[in-house]
Amino acid sequence: MTGEPMNLNGKTAVIYGGAGSVGGAIAAAFTEAGASVHLAGRTEATLKARAAELGAEYAVVDALDEQAVDRHAAAFERIDISVNVTTDNDVQGTPMVEMSVEDYLSPVVSAVRSKFLTARAAARHMIRQRSGVILFFGGTGEPSAHRKWQLGGLLAAFDAVESMRRQLAAELGPHGVRVVTLQTGGIPESVPPEHRGPIEEDIVGDTLLGRAATLGDVGRTAVFAASDWGRTITGAQVNITCGSVFG
Repeated sequence: MTGEPMNLNGKTAVIYGGAGSVGGAIAAAFTEAGASVHLAGRTEATLKARAAELGAEYAVVDALDEQAVDRHAAAFERIDISVNVTTDNDVQGTPMVEMSVEDYLSPVVSAVRSKFLTARAAARHMIRQRSGVILFFGGTGEPSAHRKWQLGGLLAAFDAVESMRRQLAAELGPHGVRVVTLQTGGIPESVPPEHRGPIEEDIVGDTLLGRAATLGDVGRTAVFAASDWGRTITGAQVNITCGSVFG
């Protein structure tokens, strides 16, 4: 095999929500691949602990705060990779017909706002650099009729972010910037243990492979998507659903 190895040596990566399970997995994989990793989030205690584990930097940043996001990004000389895996203020466990409009719209508003702000801040660096990768996590696809989860507005939020991803990819592509979503069918390890059992059964039961993606799978796929090995991928979802979404 010829070409550059799949690594992130010399790359600066900012991960919003980096102290969470998915963000932490991506941060660990990026660190192992040689990137300079910077975690951002709202809770200093968890950020500090995860940063210490990885030898990463961290900053307390509310991804919904426009001034905070812009101020944090402006402190970097360059940003090569931006990942936003912040939670989206979703209200789950209530049938849609019993939800308030505020609860249904909450994840849509927070997802669109936070992803827009962090992507915009990174893109301003990346346009000047003529390179960069913006990663989202979630994606869309035809929902399974077998899933009985009451997810509220979460899927609508994913759809809205995917629309943003397509538009960003079109606008930023001429500047050498890629925009990619890691498309998930659910990561059981990211679910609190007390709720994991039935949810994991549903996730695995919908797959073609009879297993779900792990946090390690998420991290390794993120490295691929952000590295030069993934340089032909933009405006697209990288499917890590184990076949729960296909076609």
